[in-house]
Amino acid sequence: MFLPTTRKELDARGIDRLDVILVTGDTYIDSPFMGAGLIGRVLESKGFTVGIIAQPDTDSARDISRLGEPRLFWGITGGAVDSMVANYTASKKRRKRDDYTPGGENTRRPDRAVIVYTNLVRRFFKPTVPIVLGGIEASLRRIAHYDFWSNKIRRSILFDAKADYLLFGMAHHSIVELARALETKQNTDKTLKTDKKPQDPVTQIAGLGYIAKTPKGIELPAYEAVIRDKNLYIQSFKTFYDNTDPKLAQPLSQAHADRFLVLNPPAPFSSTQEMDEIHDLNFQRNVHPYYRALGHVRAMDTIRFSIPTHYGCYGECNFCAITVHQGRTVRWRSKNSIIAEAKKMARDKDFKGYIFDLGGPTANMYGYECEKKLKKGACTHRRCLFPTPCPSLSPDHGPQMNLLKEIGRLAGVKKVFLNSGIRHDLILMDKQKGQAYLKQVVADHVSGQMKLAPEHCAPGVLALMGKPDMESLVAFKHRFDRICNTLNKKQYLTYYLIAAHPGCTIKEMNELKDFTRNELHITPEQVQIFTPTPSTFSTLMYYTGMDPFAMVPVSVEKDLRAKEKQKQIITRKAERRHQTQPRQKQHQGKFSRQGKKHSKRKK
Repeated sequence: MFLPTTRKELDARGIDRLDVILVTGDTYIDSPFMGAGLIGRVLESKGFTVGIIAQPDTDSARDISRLGEPRLFWGITGGAVDSMVANYTASKKRRKRDDYTPGGENTRRPDRAVIVYTNLVRRFFKPTVPIVLGGIEASLRRIAHYDFWSNKIRRSILFDAKADYLLFGMAHHSIVELARALETKQNTDKTLKTDKKPQDPVTQIAGLGYIAKTPKGIELPAYEAVIRDKNLYIQSFKTFYDNTDPKLAQPLSQAHADRFLVLNPPAPFSSTQEMDEIHDLNFQRNVHPYYRALGHVRAMDTIRFSIPTHYGCYGECNFCAITVHQGRTVRWRSKNSIIAEAKKMARDKDFKGYIFDLGGPTANMYGYECEKKLKKGACTHRRCLFPTPCPSLSPDHGPQMNLLKEIGRLAGVKKVFLNSGIRHDLILMDKQKGQAYLKQVVADHVSGQMKLAPEHCAPGVLALMGKPDMESLVAFKHRFDRICNTLNKKQYLTYYLIAAHPGCTIKEMNELKDFTRNELHITPEQVQIFTPTPSTFSTLMYYTGMDPFAMVPVSVEKDLRAKEKQKQIITRKAERRHQTQPRQKQHQGKFSRQGKKHSKRKK
């Protein structure tokens, strides 16, 4: 049974007033891959009644009012992708397609959806219960941040949306704590007979942001200061980034005029047991019938028969926001939980025997982590994989190898694919099982192409990206090719590359062109122009023109035509070839790229 989205469903269940209503920029897909669906199920499992309003009409009360007003709070999310990233390309052109909208036309998700939906609620419900922001759009815009589309520093989205609270990160713990705290607060306010108010239980929740009259914890440079001084903005972001680990973080505050944004330390990461419990909830793995009637939702082609196995990524690429949102500590579900989900999936009447993906932000980070990090938190003086791999991290591909084998033997399962992308340097680091893992993946879990994300080849650009050198990529390619020849399989490597990243000029793109032609023997097709998304170090470089680590200037290309020229240097032959290819094949190639974008493609 889906979470309700219509009044008819409430009446059928005998619900007069919901506890929580979630409003989302995606259509309602009841899946663990979708934030609104997952958070809704978590709240439901703890005894709260939850409804979802997906992609509401923003010009009327028709959609936003159909479930009435919730008893505890409204939850607002822009969806699985920041709405500005979903709506615009790196060249600031409007995207025509949206994989999370019925029918595929990009007409239902407003720009700055979190702000628009909050205003929509306030327009038709005056006054109303608290409005809580969540999801990746709110999470990455929680402090004063550079916004590429307006080319300016914007205030914390909590101020711009005029909401009451913000939950950042995955929010598995904090959403339940918030619901309980608001319920306690409501009951206390009703029974309290004195003017003296007790301490607000809401403001003590980990992973929560709110607005206060006084600061708390470490005070970041004020919003008014960072818009005037880029060095202060660099200082602000670095302090913010250093306080994103739950075990080490301090409370943060940042003045916005005469009030303060307060960010409590992040919520603790979910344990394996907690992750198992979440993913064992009654997800329908489909689009709600109310929205399914509006047209096909393209995202379902990939996520319906895919299984998430872990969260987090210690790659810490400078252009990637996973660290700020999911965290740099990888945590995973148990093998039994994943196998149970695969068995349930195999019984689905529409299942054809193929599990499209088994992974997370990076497929081969399942099942192992640095023991020191798990106990004490992420190191403040170095990263796990850059500039060189940390010896404290001991990659072990054994757990995923066993998992893949056992799922592959299940009745009804023909094939299990890994489409999340592989971190090739981890395979080279694993001296005991890396080679066997690669052979197993090539033999049984690749659908013609294995995805890698080297992004560039020029040493200076790679250093600014936080990516490994090309020697490891070339060594990996040789291993991959030898295994393919031994197995007599026609498998290929697909390389995701970035043009116009800070530090990249025409010179570096010509180097990349030579490298892909002479070393990789390809004309790349999977090339994107760097998009400065909120809360990444690469975006910090783009805005300030500085390397924030060495504090030296870096070249930044901001002219849109010049960015396109960088991309064309490496793709021009592929574009000419595409002119003669069948239309359907072009479409499939484009989709594979969009799929990487929606999973936050950076490794």
